[in-house]
Order: sequence, then C-alpha cells, then structure tokens
Amino acid sequence: MKISDLFVSQERTFSFEFFPPKDEISAVDFGINVGQLMRLAPSFVTVTYGAGGSDQGRTFNLVDYLQNKIGLTTVAHYTCVNSTREMVETDLKKLQSMNIENLMLLRGDPPKGEERFIAPINGFKYASELISFVDENFDFCKAGACYVEKHPEASSFEEDIANLKIKVDSGADFLISQLFFDNRYYFSFVNRARKAGINCRILPGIIPITSFKQIEKFTKMSGTHVPPELADRLEEHQDNPSKTYQIGIDYTIKQCRELLASGAPGIHFYTLNKSRAAIEIFESL
Repeated sequence: MKISDLFVSQERTFSFEFFPPKDEISAVDFGINVGQLMRLAPSFVTVTYGAGGSDQGRTFNLVDYLQNKIGLTTVAHYTCVNSTREMVETDLKKLQSMNIENLMLLRGDPPKGEERFIAPINGFKYASELISFVDENFDFCKAGACYVEKHPEASSFEEDIANLKIKVDSGADFLISQLFFDNRYYFSFVNRARKAGINCRILPGIIPITSFKQIEKFTKMSGTHVPPELADRLEEHQDNPSKTYQIGIDYTIKQCRELLASGAPGIHFYTLNKSRAAIEIFESL
C-alpha cells in the first residue's frame, strides 16, 4: 500500500527505521528485533543505507524481504549520492519489480572524506531534483526529509522553509523529520511550514538517548539541541548503564506523549536496529 493511501485510514501512524545488518551476528540480532517489533503492527517501516551509497544492495534485499516475505509496508531509502539519472531509472525499476511502492528520497551525505556534496555528472544536486525526476517518471509515494532545527547548510529558517517548499512542490507526498529532543522546535517548524503553504503530513522522527555518549554523537551528526536537564541527568549517571537507559526511555515516552497530545500525526522511530527501547516506548503510548 502507498503510505499516502494509508494516511487516509490512519489518523496517526507509528513507524520504524532500520538499516541492513553488516555481518552474520548482526543479522541474527536484526532478525530477533524485527520479530519483536512485528507484533506491534507498525504502520510502515523504512530501510536506509550507509553514507556514499554503501549497503544499497543490502537495502534493496532487505526491503524485498520485509515487504514480500514478512508482509510489512516498506519504504526504501534512495539518495542522490553517486546516482546518475540512468542509475536511478534502473534502480527504481528494480524496486518496482519487488512491488515496492514507497520511497524516502534524500540528497544524502557527502562521500567519506569529502566535506561538501558534489552532484555526480548527469545526477542531482538536491533532493528536490531527485523527487521531481521520480515524480515525472514513476508512480511511487515519495517521502522527503526535514530538519525541525533548520538544515545545517541553510543560512536561516526562512531559507530552509523556502527550500523545503520547493521539495514538496516537486512531488514529496509527506515529510519525516530529523531527530530532535525538544518538542518546541517541532511545533514551531510545523507552524512555519503551514504558513509557507506546506500542507502535507510532517511526521516527527524520534530516537531515545540511552547513554551519555550518544549526546555528543547526535549533536555533532545533525546539530540537534539536547535539553540541559536531560544532558545533566545522563551525565550524572553516565557510569550506570541501566540508570541512563531508564532516564532516556522515560524522557522519550514523555516527549512522544506530548507530541501526540498536541496534534502530531504519529511517531517515526529511529531504532538503530535495536528493539528494546522502541518496544518499551511504543507499548507505553
């Protein structure tokens, strides 16, 4: 089913993001986690791949498995990185042959060792260009990404929203946000988007911080603001893994409840291929 059709019948959706396991042991863990998450009956799942296009083949195999063997509505990530128009056409025809109907279309991160993104020859510089190409040539439901705390490369919130409007006007059917920990950013972002004429569903992307070390990683990765009260509590108990885990879970449950109570149309969980935290949070909701 196309996610856009699913939205008609589901006022709220709950979904999970995975990435392909890299080795045999990870594959066993992944299978156990998927089995545990399946019983939660998510609205859909998404499958990403590594920077620079790494693991793309594994991503295609995994979306095929999740959709056609497990029976989950599955969204395949696809980026502009190293993708010429000819490659995009070939790859998307392959996904079509797997009965995949939904794509998450992204610019992608620069290849390892490069500081800025350079479009491949006969490729795409922006996600909006990729979305437009797919919209003109295929019949997928298309998701796009957004940053509630502003895209790191945008000079202002106004520029960020203007670029996002181009992305939506190019054919994006809905948006999933980058991770965040302060709900004020999400609702402020949605308000700005609506004023700019962006009317599609904007799903908040959520990930629990379950260790103090993750704070620096997430902040560096996406410029995400971590509320001081959360950072202080995690730092205070950083030598106690079970305590920091529970602090993170409790915070995320509260965050999700506030989002839903204030009108968010669901939650998209970044699982990091681990089920325990996602299951605890989902079941509490």
